[in-house]
Amino acid sequence: MLPWVIANPGVRVDEVAERFGYSGKELTEDLNLVFVCGLPGYGPGDLMDAYIDEDEVVVDMADYFSASPRLTPAEALTLLSSGMALLSAGLASDALERGVAKLQRALLPGGDDSLVVDLPIEPDLVPLLRGAVQVGHTVTITYSGLASGLTTERTIEPWSVFSALGNWYVRGQCRLAEGERVFRVDRIRDAVVREETFAKPAESPEPVIDYSPGVDDVHAVIRLSPEARWVADYYPVDVVEDGPQGLTVRFSASAPLVAARLLVRLGPSAELVEGDEVAAAAADLRARIVTRYMASTY
Repeated sequence: MLPWVIANPGVRVDEVAERFGYSGKELTEDLNLVFVCGLPGYGPGDLMDAYIDEDEVVVDMADYFSASPRLTPAEALTLLSSGMALLSAGLASDALERGVAKLQRALLPGGDDSLVVDLPIEPDLVPLLRGAVQVGHTVTITYSGLASGLTTERTIEPWSVFSALGNWYVRGQCRLAEGERVFRVDRIRDAVVREETFAKPAESPEPVIDYSPGVDDVHAVIRLSPEARWVADYYPVDVVEDGPQGLTVRFSASAPLVAARLLVRLGPSAELVEGDEVAAAAADLRARIVTRYMASTY
């Protein structure tokens, strides 16, 4: 937006909003952010002027933005490979497909096969599940939970099939759990597509791995030392206290073993404050690890 406004002095708010898909509030917020940005030193003479004067968008003292920033070769290659990964997973929109094609022509004059991005080999069930997503049919799956170890049969309304962190997942509404869930495809023992259809969400949820807490969850309060604060960014937790003794969070999981594994992994960087079930599961897990270790040393 900035290079275009600089190149078109006197441009009106509605022109910028239409060209770049802004609402009036979003444009004002972005210009307020630009107003406090500039070159190192960040004194009054180093910052940009960006504001709305009546109906005109004004950007001054920003000549270094008169041309769009250019990607370094490493940045361009990272962007291209990420886009190609989404294409390989079948998650790319039409706009992304066109963008990847343009970037390939610019970066790979030798042809499209100069760079190949292959995701993990698709499990046999991926095409079946992906087909169910496309036609909007429910699927009955036999699923073995990684945390609980229980095998259940459940009917799901699949929204998306995607690859992340080296595994394939299906995301959708689980009728057994009465909520949104993400299932690892390699934990699905059997799947049958039904004739029954379902109404897809107006906006497809982002294909990410997360956890939706339920009423039957196990809860634990854990105090994290500074080197373990990343847990609060990686897991869906509630912050109880952030003080000199560390960050204290409330951790929810479908089974005690999930939280127990995290505690064992963190070692002295985490302290269990509350959660009897988790404490028992962690003690049992540590004992089994020690037993296995002792058996392997003799």
